[in-house]
Amino acid sequence: MTSSDNILYSKGRNDECLTPPYAVKPILKFIPKNKIVWCPFDKKESWFVKLISKQNEVIFSHIDLGQDYYKYEPLDWDVMISNPPFTNKRFIFERALSFGKPFALLMSNTWLNDAAPKRLFKDKDLQLLMFDKRIKFDNRNKITFSSSYFCFNFLPKQIIMEYI
Repeated sequence: MTSSDNILYSKGRNDECLTPPYAVKPILKFIPKNKIVWCPFDKKESWFVKLISKQNEVIFSHIDLGQDYYKYEPLDWDVMISNPPFTNKRFIFERALSFGKPFALLMSNTWLNDAAPKRLFKDKDLQLLMFDKRIKFDNRNKITFSSSYFCFNFLPKQIIMEYI
């Protein structure tokens, strides 16, 4: 692995934050029926995989399973939904946009303070599925940031507020 790979694939302290079911449920109603959903940062026990597979076909992948998001892509998928690592957000969204397919990726709202989303979505419509409360990831005692689904060609309008 080169030094640039070390930076690109570095694991931040909060990179493996498991999403609770109540934070997955609001996105379910926006997933088009009969579409294959790729969950690129998930394992079989993920709530994304468990809940989405009740209504859609799901393909899941995870770097721990030897499926590196930056190199791996399933042969057939229509929509991407997941909670990606918070480290290297720009690279994650660059790749997501490069596919030209709809996606919904759960991300910290503090990312909106960054220059990267402004550049990445300058000529594309960023859509946000926002929440009235902060999401408690894993069994952490503190919730230090709010999150939203950052979407592309996914929601019926640019900003939607959901109650959780």
